Amino acid sequence: MLRRLALAAVVSLAALSTTAPAATASGPLPSAVPTSGPLSAAHPALGPLPVPLPPLPSFLGGGNGNGGGKEEPAARTRLTVTVERSGVAGADGTFELTCGPTGGTHPERQGACDRLAEAGATRAGQELFRAAPEGTMCTMIYGGDASARIVGTWEGRAVDTTVTRGDGCEISRWNNLVPVLPDVR
Repeated sequence: MLRRLALAAVVSLAALSTTAPAATASGPLPSAVPTSGPLSAAHPALGPLPVPLPPLPSFLGGGNGNGGGKEEPAARTRLTVTVERSGVAGADGTFELTCGPTGGTHPERQGACDRLAEAGATRAGQELFRAAPEGTMCTMIYGGDASARIVGTWEGRAVDTTVTRGDGCEISRWNNLVPVLPDVR
C-alpha cells in the first residue's frame, strides 16, 4: 500500500513537471501569483518545476537508487542458510543467498528472493523469521528431523534463527519460508 502511494506521488509530481506549459515572454507575472514557494508550481505560466526529480527509490522499482553509473550498493538481503536432515536430494548443506541483486549458491536463488520480497511487502513479513512466542499453543504434530539455521540480514535487519519441524508452529514457519528452505512436504 505504501509502495503504491509513494509511486503515485512520484508519478504525479513527474507529470506536473513535464506537462505544465513553459513560461511565456508576454510580460511579468501578476503580483498576486507567487514566483517561489510551494504554490508557484500551481500557476501554468511558471513552467515546469525547476528541480530535477531524483530516481525512484529501489523499493519502488527504481533500480539501485544511486542515480546510475555508480557501483551497485551492498545487497540489503544477505543470508547464510544451513539445512540438515531434510530428506530432499541436494537440499542439505550451507548456501549463500543475496537479493538485490540476486546471487549466491542457494539452489533456488530467484524463487527465494521473490518469496522474501513478497513477505516483506506484507505484515506477515515481520514474523517471517521470528519463533512462536513463549507459551504459544502449538499442535503436537511432528514434521520430521529437518532443521535449518538462517543467519545474516534481511532487508537490512539482522536475522539469526533456527527452524525445525518439531511441532505445528515450527512446521508452519518452515512452510512459510519455502523456497528459502526446501519443500519437505
